[in-house]
Amino acid sequence: MSIKRTAEAKWSGSITEGKGSVKLESGAFEGPYSFNARFGDDTSMTNPEELIAAAHAGCFTMAFSGFLGRAGYEATSIETKAVVHVEKEEAGFSIPRIDLITEAVVPNISDEEFQEVAKNAKEKCPVSRVLAGAEITLDAKLK
Repeated sequence: MSIKRTAEAKWSGSITEGKGSVKLESGAFEGPYSFNARFGDDTSMTNPEELIAAAHAGCFTMAFSGFLGRAGYEATSIETKAVVHVEKEEAGFSIPRIDLITEAVVPNISDEEFQEVAKNAKEKCPVSRVLAGAEITLDAKLK
């Protein structure tokens, strides 16, 4: 089975003064982005790293739910935050680390099994796998 998903980006102007827009194929999101939204303090627009964080949080959370189900559990709720770290290095900017911070309510599971399933989901979620060049940390809390 092969599935393709697409998104589009447009840009006008210089790297620092220009502006762009990104649009998802589904139409679920379309919005502006800029240099200052990416490397400055403009929080009124998105940026590529924020979109990576959203994709990673969403993918991990779904994968975690799936792995819990295969282990015989159903989560009442799972909430995940992904923090993408952007650092300036000699060769330019990079993403050396992504932190996944998740809290879940899962009836009748031990913390030990919860941690094992969470780790498995982190390692096997497709977005984690494509982002494997960065260190991916996991802080999982069973509520």
